[in-house]
Amino acid sequence: MWDRIVDFLTFQTFITPALLVTLYLIGAFLVPFISWGVMLWIKKRYFTNIALNLSSKLSKKQKLIIYTLFILSFLCMEIFWRMMFEILIAYFDMHDALMKIAES
Repeated sequence: MWDRIVDFLTFQTFITPALLVTLYLIGAFLVPFISWGVMLWIKKRYFTNIALNLSSKLSKKQKLIIYTLFILSFLCMEIFWRMMFEILIAYFDMHDALMKIAES
């Protein structure tokens, strides 16, 4: 037990990988809601009159294209979020592997 405490206090053991997984899960659920809120804020702040007139003039095909682009951008956003955390976790995995090599 004391070994774990000493390793933690001397930065031989990191808490970051577990924290990264937690932050990833929180972000994976919050990013879509935050991006939707930002989109609504931008629309309300800068494009109120344009958006009202434009949405009534769009055909069903054009609306389908817009929704498809929104879904694709959402998927890209989630994939990027995942890749960012995978890179960070891989960094800590490399550190652990190097520490095991250094011990032997």
